[in-house]
Amino acid sequence: MTVPKLANAELAVIERLWEEGSLTARHLREQLYPDAAHSMHGTIQRLVQRLEDKGFIQRDRDRAAHLFTALISREAYACGRLEALADQVTGGSLVPMISHLVEERKLSDADMERLRQLLEER
Repeated sequence: MTVPKLANAELAVIERLWEEGSLTARHLREQLYPDAAHSMHGTIQRLVQRLEDKGFIQRDRDRAAHLFTALISREAYACGRLEALADQVTGGSLVPMISHLVEERKLSDADMERLRQLLEER
């Protein structure tokens, strides 16, 4: 599943939703811009609207303060972006990426064991 790349500011919003579950725009603003000298309400509104338009989040309009929730998991987003990167730079093959992670010891022992299990199951 290819997933569109999110801008850094959009990713910051959805990361907060992944961490917290659901948040209002006010809570997002307070968490993302705690020391802002001026209101960032408009910025947050634009970001959540873009994420909603892209199908990444949903808005619960049943409350006075709308509640935003992620519609895609962190794992699904990461997998989709990894597939898009593989398509772009290696003709769709994930082998060069996985090989690099293994050879450069970027995977923990637990990660390596999980890969072994997945390969054996296939």
